Amino acid sequence: MTENIMLVNIGLLIIRLVIGLTFFGHGAQKLFGWFGGPGIAGMGNWLETLGLEKGAKVWATLAGLFELIGGLLFATGFLTWIGAIMIVIVMIDAIFTVHGKNGYWMTNGGFEYNLVLIAVVIGVALIGPGDYVLFFNLNN
Repeated sequence: MTENIMLVNIGLLIIRLVIGLTFFGHGAQKLFGWFGGPGIAGMGNWLETLGLEKGAKVWATLAGLFELIGGLLFATGFLTWIGAIMIVIVMIDAIFTVHGKNGYWMTNGGFEYNLVLIAVVIGVALIGPGDYVLFFNLNN
């Protein structure tokens, strides 16, 4: 039984690190232009092409912060549920503003992948981050 618990904790760690660090990276792309990203100005310009004419840079900043902070919290397992909520908010926004009109399947630019990410982060938030967390586990 102890071996199974250890494997569950390793599995949760892998999920948290891959998804959390990916969202951290997306946030850094939006906020700082890291990893080939557009930065706030470029992201704001793209949002304007979607019809968001007023406050596009503010929304770009908020999306970047939610991804950066949410991803960091999720990856570290510190306040995982808050990180998950931040990620879910960004993914729901992506579905409503970009992917929803394209249907479900990603091959058509749909929201399939966004929904998978929502399911995974909610699942981890409900289960808890596992034992391998940075700082200490506030979830238990």
